[in-house]
Amino acid sequence: MTTIIQGSAGLKELVGTHLGYSDYMEISQERVNTFADATGDHQWIHVDPERAKAESPFGGPIAHGYLTLSLGPVLAPQIMRVEGFKMGVNYGCEKVRFPSPVPVGSNLRLGALLDGVEDIPGGVQVSMTFTFEVEGGAKPACVSNIIFRYYE
Repeated sequence: MTTIIQGSAGLKELVGTHLGYSDYMEISQERVNTFADATGDHQWIHVDPERAKAESPFGGPIAHGYLTLSLGPVLAPQIMRVEGFKMGVNYGCEKVRFPSPVPVGSNLRLGALLDGVEDIPGGVQVSMTFTFEVEGGAKPACVSNIIFRYYE
């Protein structure tokens, strides 16, 4: 269920709160290939299923780490919606790690923790921890400290 957050006061009330999880999304070979085409990263561990099955330590093709990270804007709206601002922008990442691979054909979801909110001129800066998890995985596929700015 999507958490609706009202303005800077609503954000500040939720600091330290885990906001929930998205639904799982299947990571298809088609999605991986499309990302490879968009970024020019055609490394065989991503786009050559036969070679990846034969030679990769992962037993098959895996998603690009940055593909996993790029799914934040797709999955985060299932967790939260921030209202009461003219606009919001992605401001950056403090830290990104990829502790485990995302096998093609696996299911991936996002969890979101609201870490902090600070006032900035014209709005607020929000820091969150995004944790991407593979269904049944022992550890996260990606953990990133994401920064958003919302302007009033």
